[in-house]
Amino acid sequence: MKILKLTALLMTLLGMAACSSGPELRSDLDPGTDFTKFKTYGFVRITGTDQANYETLITQHFKAAVRTQMDARGYQFVESNPDLLVNFNAVLSDKVRVTSQPSGGMYYGYRGYGAWGGYGSYTDVRHYTQGTVNIDLIDAARQQLVWEGVAEGRVRESDKDELRQRIAEVVALIMEQYPFRAQAD
Repeated sequence: MKILKLTALLMTLLGMAACSSGPELRSDLDPGTDFTKFKTYGFVRITGTDQANYETLITQHFKAAVRTQMDARGYQFVESNPDLLVNFNAVLSDKVRVTSQPSGGMYYGYRGYGAWGGYGSYTDVRHYTQGTVNIDLIDAARQQLVWEGVAEGRVRESDKDELRQRIAEVVALIMEQYPFRAQAD
């Protein structure tokens, strides 16, 4: 069961990064938070991608990607007492898209004599998997969510061999929505 969940997560990340139009991105923040006070970050003890008391490879890839993004914004990683805690999660949802449109009838005739017939509709049913990746930043002192970035996209099965790279791409896209940098002392 655990292997199936990790495989599903893998497919989510790959599909989101492989979409030609890219995933849908959104973010939200607590407008009352003074983001200039944050200088350090760390990770929650058990992230949303861990289901047991050990760290999965996917979690390790996520942490590396988040560290790259946070470090680039001037934040310092610390093991204990960080200003910000980072959590991430990935979820898969099976979806069905049904479209229906009228189809015109066909004209049957010969030398000016004929009739219309066969009116109806055309229905197209497509099954697909929607993937969602969340990155949460939590004010560690207040234990309150202060920023959330989300990427949603259709899952593709391509590029399985580049999991680490796909995770890095999705995390980078999400973190582009984060408007703050750590302030130098």
